[in-house]
Formats: sequence, structure tokens, C-alpha cells
Amino acid sequence: MKSRRREAAEGAPPGDCIFCRIAAGEIPAEVVGQDDDFVAFRDVRPLAPVHLLVIPRRHVASLDDAEALDDGASARVLRFIAATARSAGVAESGYRVITNTGPDAGQEVMHLHWHVIGGTRLGGMA
Repeated sequence: MKSRRREAAEGAPPGDCIFCRIAAGEIPAEVVGQDDDFVAFRDVRPLAPVHLLVIPRRHVASLDDAEALDDGASARVLRFIAATARSAGVAESGYRVITNTGPDAGQEVMHLHWHVIGGTRLGGMA
């Protein structure tokens, strides 16, 4: 029997996952960067002038399930996020990278993703 937390973390199957569909090009998004493993696109409800989402192409429900990414992809995501921030023009002034894990943290889409937020002075952490 699955725990309630595990069921929530698994989320929609990949075929129904909105982020999987964006990565596959089935749903339009303003893509700002991509490679074989990751896609970066503008958030449709931005919290700052620059608010991007970085997702793995492979469906991984949350950071709690990051072992589903191979070690190479786990390391490359940091470089991909940094390159995305540089291309968005926020690297010099600064930016915040956030991932929410699970419902209590506010994860709304059960597909691992990082928010890259910048372009203005940001407030407190929470």
C-alpha cells in the first residue's frame, strides 16, 4: 500500500503531466533554453521580471525522487540553471533558485522543477 505522501509525489503519469508535455513540444511554452536533458521556459504566473522554470525532460516527480536522474544529469542541471540565468541577464545582479518538494512545500506540478527568479531585489526567503 502506498503512503499518501508517495501518491502525491508521483503525481500525474508522464503522458498526463503538463511539464512532460511541454518538454515534448505538445503544449506551447516560451522556451528560453534546452538541451538533451533539460528545458527552461518562462513561468506563466511570474513572481518577478524574470521567472523561469527548469525541468528535466525525464519525468521525475520531485527532488525526493532525484535518484531517478543519472549522476551526470544531476551534476549538469546546476550548470544548465546557471547558463539559463546568464542568458536571461540576471547572473550579475543575482537570482534565486527554488524547488518545492511535495504538497506542504507548495509543489503544484508533480514534476521536478526549479524556479529561477530575478530581475529585481527579492524579499525574504519564505
